[in-house]
Amino acid sequence: MKFIIDAHLPMALKKWLAQQGHDAVHTRDLPRKNLSDDVEIIEIAVRENRIVVSKDSDFFNYFVLKGIPPKLLMITTGNIVNKDLLVLFQQNFAQIEVLLQQHSVVEMSNSKILVHF
Repeated sequence: MKFIIDAHLPMALKKWLAQQGHDAVHTRDLPRKNLSDDVEIIEIAVRENRIVVSKDSDFFNYFVLKGIPPKLLMITTGNIVNKDLLVLFQQNFAQIEVLLQQHSVVEMSNSKILVHF
């Protein structure tokens, strides 16, 4: 799978996803770095067939209104220490991978995984 990770999430997540064998880029890797706006991120996701990973509900709104980005992993943990976020990914990522193959929008909170579309 290919991912694009939004600015509100740590670079450590990019590294972790790469260690799991996935292609991951972070907004810090983009020309405008963390100043990249949602439209730029969506354009890259569409062009490169990447799953947007974000805490920003605007991506969900784009999906509902326009059907883009094609795949979205919403993180709804609220404020969380990076170490704890990575633990959540480690504990839940096998399920998330399966769900993202079958669905367009998956949400991970502190306590559950939800499918929206």
